[in-house]
Amino acid sequence: MILRIIITGYSILFIAILANLIADYFNLTTWYKFLQKIIKTSLKHTISTQSIFSILWLFILYPALLSLGYLLGDKIYNLLNT
Repeated sequence: MILRIIITGYSILFIAILANLIADYFNLTTWYKFLQKIIKTSLKHTISTQSIFSILWLFILYPALLSLGYLLGDKIYNLLNT
């Protein structure tokens, strides 16, 4: 059980790092930058100043990629245990 959690966690982490590199390359807002802007201004102002691509990235594409990280980890675990 603990091995499954570790493999899945590392897979999600790996995908998250790749996703953040992609976001940086395309100049999209990451969650870290988004939260920093909220702290400096407000939620309403931060959302209103984001591009539509950054909003789609943060609320749809990034979570979907992290889900793929979970699926990848689960697949790796299952391959190791067959």
